[in-house]
Amino acid sequence: MMLLLAVLCVLYVWSPATLIGGQGSSTNIIPRKKVPLSSNGGRFFREEGVWNYTTMLLREDLNMLILGAREAIFALDLDDITVRKAMVNWPVSEEKQKGCSIKGKDATNDCKNYIRIIHKRDDEKIYVCGTNAFSPTCDNMSYVNGELKLDNKQEDGKGKCPFDPFQRYASEMVDGELYSATSLNFLGSDPVMMRSTGEIIRTDYWFNEPNFVRMAYIPEGKSSPEGDDDKIYLFFSETAVEYDSLFKVDVSRVARVCKGDMGGLRTLQKKWTSFLKARLDCPFPNIKLPLLVQDVFQLCQDDWTTCVFYAVFTLQLDSSEYSAVCAYKIEDIKTVFSNSKFKTPVTVATSFVKWVMHSGEVPDPRPGACIDNHAREKNIHTSLDLPDKTLQFIRDKPLMDQAVKAIGERPLLVKTGIAFTRIVVATATALNGSSHQVMFIGTKNGSVLKAVNYEGEMIIMEEIQLFESSQPVKILRLSNSKKQLYVGSEVGVRQLSISECGRYHTCQDCVLARDPYCGWDLNAGSCSTINSTHRTRTSTVIQSLSDGDASRCPQLGGSKPVNIWFIHDNTVKLWCQPYSNLAQVHWKVNGKPIRPSDTIQILSDSLMILNASAEASGYYTCSSVERKYEVQHIAYDLQMLSGSENPEPIHDLKEKKNTLVAMVVILSLILAMLVIWNLYKGHLPLPCCHGRVKDMANRNVDESLSASQAQQHKVASPTVNLNSNHNYANNQRSSISRETDRLSTTVDSSGQISLKYRDDESEI
Repeated sequence: MMLLLAVLCVLYVWSPATLIGGQGSSTNIIPRKKVPLSSNGGRFFREEGVWNYTTMLLREDLNMLILGAREAIFALDLDDITVRKAMVNWPVSEEKQKGCSIKGKDATNDCKNYIRIIHKRDDEKIYVCGTNAFSPTCDNMSYVNGELKLDNKQEDGKGKCPFDPFQRYASEMVDGELYSATSLNFLGSDPVMMRSTGEIIRTDYWFNEPNFVRMAYIPEGKSSPEGDDDKIYLFFSETAVEYDSLFKVDVSRVARVCKGDMGGLRTLQKKWTSFLKARLDCPFPNIKLPLLVQDVFQLCQDDWTTCVFYAVFTLQLDSSEYSAVCAYKIEDIKTVFSNSKFKTPVTVATSFVKWVMHSGEVPDPRPGACIDNHAREKNIHTSLDLPDKTLQFIRDKPLMDQAVKAIGERPLLVKTGIAFTRIVVATATALNGSSHQVMFIGTKNGSVLKAVNYEGEMIIMEEIQLFESSQPVKILRLSNSKKQLYVGSEVGVRQLSISECGRYHTCQDCVLARDPYCGWDLNAGSCSTINSTHRTRTSTVIQSLSDGDASRCPQLGGSKPVNIWFIHDNTVKLWCQPYSNLAQVHWKVNGKPIRPSDTIQILSDSLMILNASAEASGYYTCSSVERKYEVQHIAYDLQMLSGSENPEPIHDLKEKKNTLVAMVVILSLILAMLVIWNLYKGHLPLPCCHGRVKDMANRNVDESLSASQAQQHKVASPTVNLNSNHNYANNQRSSISRETDRLSTTVDSSGQISLKYRDDESEI
């Protein structure tokens, strides 16, 4: 606790933007609906004995989802992932597993082959890499004649695929060349971002204990008036070097390199000459520690200039579940790398290195810039032509002084009590033709949030539980053509539609959901997915996204009351489940609002009447009120049972009671007859004849009695099996046979029968 307080005190001097950004963001956005695991409606895939379904490639050209797991790769039908088209196993050899275990790794979990990279190649083959017991290996794979086949031409995967199966990494295949960010050695102490095919280029020592998250390719060279080059962006977090702190503090970053970078001629040989990195700013209200990026999704509407990166962040303290979503324009990132000043390391007090803004001269061409028209005017056509002065500058100063600001300088969504893990964003076209970005956010507790922002107002339409709460969402993939979401975890994969309009059962429920995919079709009388047909007849479809106006919805008639009878002084519970978490439940009796009192409790899903009396009788109605619209759910006609009344439910109950009594009487008569018969035969003694019973026990049975007859006498010992529901019969049996239960019948070795008392309960 003292350590945490010290950290907060030290970090209090950080930039004001980190402290005050996002003050207008609500941290208590409640999902309008929570869909339980049993009702999510999604398809589920899992193979027995296979775990870690965390790598995916959508092959929409083959209508397949290529799924990587532990020591297995699957080809699943995109329309229905329960249909497995093909599978190939890729296990670890015994030699590899033994070597991994000798090096101190867990043979059961670590020393397996976790598939981590699956990319489509230009020749229609699929490039795959696995951890292979801490010895990363890559291969090519084909889908031919309905079968997945590895080429079995394995190559070294160092720098392409992580050694550690549980370490974050990033990769992207661009024009047949693999770009990756991972560790280059077994210990995980040499992090690199590299291009591992073609001209092999890697970073210098520019990372500080990084946690790689995502790569993204942006074709900035397309139609560029400056003659710029395409870029590969990398999102990650790392230990900060720019803050004065006695303790390690992590920050979020974005870095970039130029696609045509070939390294330097003398300085930075086979190293990136265009590597730059900057801090990502996602301000969280009242939180002074920076948030850490967990996942990034790239959404481009038209050309690359419209690209927006949606990123999910969590607080770096594991004990606190704070999460946020921030969005960044590609133009804002580009501006920081092109115009921001650099940071430079300065040695203080002979040992401590402090990073400050560089105020000196900046070489020309600008360090970290791609080869563009300005460079070509200086007769610089490739990175091999860059002067050493520019290369030495970027080698020592790759960090920008200015941070990349989020759109609006505040988060789109802030949530407490839950940790975000992954995000994808889909574009929905509303009834009026407007476009809206719908975010699907995976969480640490195995659910997915469906959220949308309407002019600064963020709403969470649903929280859909897909896995058990102990299974975090590890990967999200979106198919725009199929309108399907694919969600992976340690235990399996879920597939669900991004527009489940059938969950909204009434017009008010459909409209108030403000789901851009859904509208109430007056002709069909149902909540339907908006399509082009609906947009041509907007007068028969109701949708209101900006304010949830349900005034056009048909009025619902009152529900038929349920007759309830109660007994004086009993507790009565009337159930009523609101259709929305945002709705308030309103109870009325005889048309008048009910207020809580000593005898009346209004719960979230019911009304409790304690010690009910005759005054509790009446006509009760339960309604949900959301955004001023009221919908009645249920009505009760509550009456107290009196002696003169004989309502149908009570009449049925009396008939059941009479039947039960008759059965008890019959069973009691049978029991009595059995007891009398045993007394008559001498099998049971009367209490007054205890001595005679003992004498009988010592007498021999008639010699003519055969062994079989003795056995029949033994079987004739009475037992009565009464139904456990008839408590009255059980009590009666217990009282009548209390003495007989203490008697036992035994047959000695000579075939004689004897009766004796069992005074010791251990004999029973």
